[in-house]
Amino acid sequence: MYDYLPEFQTFLTQKKDVCDNTKGSYIRDVSQFLSFVSGTSCYEVAQIGSAEIEKYIQIMGKKGLSASTVTRNIASVRCFFSFLIVNGVLTNNPARGVKLKKAEKKLPQILTSAEIDLLLSQPDTRTAKGCRDKAMLELLYATGLRVSELIDIDISDVNLSTCMLNCRSSSAARMIPMYHTAVLCVSRYIHDARQLTSTGSSGQALFINLNGTRLTRQGFWKIVKKYTEQAGIKKDITPHTLRHSFALHLLENGAQLKDIQEMLGHADISSTQVYANMLDQRFKNVYNKFHPRAKAK
Repeated sequence: MYDYLPEFQTFLTQKKDVCDNTKGSYIRDVSQFLSFVSGTSCYEVAQIGSAEIEKYIQIMGKKGLSASTVTRNIASVRCFFSFLIVNGVLTNNPARGVKLKKAEKKLPQILTSAEIDLLLSQPDTRTAKGCRDKAMLELLYATGLRVSELIDIDISDVNLSTCMLNCRSSSAARMIPMYHTAVLCVSRYIHDARQLTSTGSSGQALFINLNGTRLTRQGFWKIVKKYTEQAGIKKDITPHTLRHSFALHLLENGAQLKDIQEMLGHADISSTQVYANMLDQRFKNVYNKFHPRAKAK
């Protein structure tokens, strides 16, 4: 069964509408599923039916995995079977009719402007590492980039004179403005700090680690976690929190939803609509809490 994985990976590589991180998740999910199936009486993919998939769902539930994680796993498995059908290995998709519990929709975690200022003030810019970290945090909040997009930036993607960033994401290429402070931080990092850790393997990567290679997602996640704890912020912050905060803060200050959609690189406006819904709910909460007639009920 594992013989199909390399071809499946090639199949995913050709799908331009799926980002690299999602492709990696699909491969991991399918590998884990095949590992489970190989421990049953199934020895060929043609032997896998809906019963095996439903059993796998039960096991994931017993492990305490969230409904959203289970849903993503089955979506990966469903994609794998679709690939097998396209290649003539199977004629039907056993995962298509499997019913899942609806994942509970959680609102994104948002930082206040004061919390953003506190977080961004944590790096010690007197050091090369602190200078880099400050530039990354400012740039992420300035542009609302995904973390995968941030670490993929090359030096040539940043136009310091026009204050514009060229995001070359395969699924959402776009030009994004940068505010003045972010430009200054990135400029200082490029001209003063980056060269202190740059090596022959650094290439054009903008943000590099202390070994001189391109920074990883895991590396940046640890950076955000460190400064969150250092700032004493109690919210459960991830790198994506800065992206969410970027979007909601723009909307709060009068930006149009369509413009925010383009800056975030959302293919569908419905993905951006969640921020408008959050803003509406916030206004309702404030109204109900402070309007004298609303409080009187």
